[in-house]
Amino acid sequence: QVQLVESGGGLVQAGGSLRLSCAASGSISSISGMAWFRQLPGNQRVWVAGVQTSGARNVADSVKGRFTISRDKNTVFLQMNSLKPEDTGVYYCKATTYDSPTASWGQGTQVTVSS
Repeated sequence: QVQLVESGGGLVQAGGSLRLSCAASGSISSISGMAWFRQLPGNQRVWVAGVQTSGARNVADSVKGRFTISRDKNTVFLQMNSLKPEDTGVYYCKATTYDSPTASWGQGTQVTVSS
């Protein structure tokens, strides 16, 4: 199993920046990919960015040019620049593994962007 702990959320004004971190522990060698999701009102989670063990990275069109995802060993980062009020939400880290169909999720970190 993989355990995930997010940090770095907070309150920031529009145009500001935040850096989220997600530290993985447990069966780290089984991780095939990690991603960030934002939870919308009604609890739907939308994909924001992802990075594969191969190094391949991608971000959603809505944040392209503003957000960057990176990974350093067992930690994945989401650098968020030029934040907008619509970026507000709880951000969750997700890890998928080679040996289980069930993904692991962190507890979430709140990001609030004021206008």
